[in-house]
Amino acid sequence: MSIAHWSTMDTPIGPFTAIVASDGAVLASGWTADLDKLTPQISRSLLPGELREKRDLGAVSTATRRYHEGELDAIDDIPVRQRSGEFLQHAWDVLRTVPAGKPVTYSDYAALAGRPAAIRAAASACARNAAALFVPCHRVLRIGGAMGGFRWGVDVKRWLLDHESPELR
Repeated sequence: MSIAHWSTMDTPIGPFTAIVASDGAVLASGWTADLDKLTPQISRSLLPGELREKRDLGAVSTATRRYHEGELDAIDDIPVRQRSGEFLQHAWDVLRTVPAGKPVTYSDYAALAGRPAAIRAAASACARNAAALFVPCHRVLRIGGAMGGFRWGVDVKRWLLDHESPELR
């Protein structure tokens, strides 16, 4: 039976919860205090047998705190574990290369993932991303700069983009 730990911490945009595997990889995360909003996002093959609350998740808690305090690259080296088809796996890896302060469009993201015509698949990768913040799907916008959707709300997405904007730093 696998055991994962979870923790909720306060951030400037509300509670942020992460579920972390025993080896430190993020399985799911987002701006919610409701664990039931995160667990369905974890691939069945990765779903832990038991979830235990832990006040501090070590590197994940530290990176989350540092990111929200302005150290935008603090999240970059946190391991993430998600499972899906080949394209989504690759697309999530590519998303981690989109730098803070330099959002891309869904079209750009599809091209970066090696399938420029697969704009809907790129959007699906964002929508199915379980590890928000660590796989920064908030950095993908509609053509023309419109927000598009975000599981944790457009207000959270706007805050994150503003927080990462070089003009506002």
